[in-house]
Amino acid sequence: MSLSERIQEIKTGFHPTFWVANGMELFERLAYYGQQIVFMIYMRNKLGFTETEAGQLSGMFGGLIYLLPILGGTLADKWGFRRSFSVAFSILALGYFLIGSVGMSAFADVYGNFSLYWLVMVFLVFTAFGGSFIKPSVLGTVAVTSTEKTKSLGFAVYYWLVNVGAMLGPTIAYLVRDRFGNEFVYLVSAISCLAMLVVNVMLYKEVEDKTVVVHESLGKKIANLFVVLANVKFMIFLLIYSLYWIIFWQEFIIVPYYITDYIDKDAPYEIVQSWAGAGAIILLQIPINRLTKHIPTRTAIVLGFALSSLIWVIIGLYPSIPTIAAGIVAFAIGEMIQAPRYYEYISAIAPPGQQGLFQGYAFLPIAIARFVGDPIGGWLYETSKVAGKPEMVWFALIGIGVGGTVLMWIYNMVVTRQERTQGA
Repeated sequence: MSLSERIQEIKTGFHPTFWVANGMELFERLAYYGQQIVFMIYMRNKLGFTETEAGQLSGMFGGLIYLLPILGGTLADKWGFRRSFSVAFSILALGYFLIGSVGMSAFADVYGNFSLYWLVMVFLVFTAFGGSFIKPSVLGTVAVTSTEKTKSLGFAVYYWLVNVGAMLGPTIAYLVRDRFGNEFVYLVSAISCLAMLVVNVMLYKEVEDKTVVVHESLGKKIANLFVVLANVKFMIFLLIYSLYWIIFWQEFIIVPYYITDYIDKDAPYEIVQSWAGAGAIILLQIPINRLTKHIPTRTAIVLGFALSSLIWVIIGLYPSIPTIAAGIVAFAIGEMIQAPRYYEYISAIAPPGQQGLFQGYAFLPIAIARFVGDPIGGWLYETSKVAGKPEMVWFALIGIGVGGTVLMWIYNMVVTRQERTQGA
């Protein structure tokens, strides 16, 4: 296909609402990753929580953000995407503002009689509920506003814009916290979501789904959860895969602490993480996909695991800004090798007639990783620091990464043996 034909396909292959939804997603991700990168430092340095407590709060927020869309999608189907976006951005704008307000001197008297830990927990759960409508609404919009020919390109655009938001959000966060303080990063996130509420009301047009789709009830979604849990092979795969995301999120849990405590308290850790991680994906995703497309799916997943584990080896040998940046790039390359194949593998192991059901739980490992990994990361860092051996945190993460790689390799060996036995 020539360049002119590709441009024409882009012009005619998407409904205008496609671009509105993806534009809103960019700013929502900007808001999310902007606040996420400063979260741990804000919780400790401004609100006075320990690293372990901050990890617990981060785990609850992040876990719900990735778990609730399983059920939030049901309400999005019932309400329509436009209304769901309105609910989401209204709650997110208010929620981010409330989280930031806890650290603002203007609200000191308002929150003076409350337990800050539980107050922040309530604000985080409230905000996560709003965020649960975003992914189902955006992905649903992409599906109904693109043609069969442009659907694959449409999801590629979505993924690319997510990473643009993941790069811009922390960059803006650095500029804001450096001048005004971490609490005002949440004000920026709130304003970003409020602006997208206005965009949604003014520009988003509901598009009728031409296909015949049966929307599942909330009760059916809960019943489906037990169907998925009963598939032992799938659950083992998801649990092993969650180890991968546990070490990924330490870029937001441990890396900010280590850089500010042991390298340079004024270092732009937000830019280091976002430009090395999301920036690498923006630049390299397509070339890496082409280079690795012929690698068998399960092999690509193990290779991605192994390569991403190198991040902690690189950093552990000589912790510094350059090695941390290099390690994050290494992790991003591993992610680019295995992440697209992950969805392909889920499709392959799903029982007949349950493709959509199993794909709907693709984010479950991230939810598990946030619920478990964020508190573990905070506890690991605090324990290592108290012991006077901060370098031990890197070796712990190397262990998780290597352990995940070995377990995935064993899983592949067992599954391959089963397939050979069944085929004999």
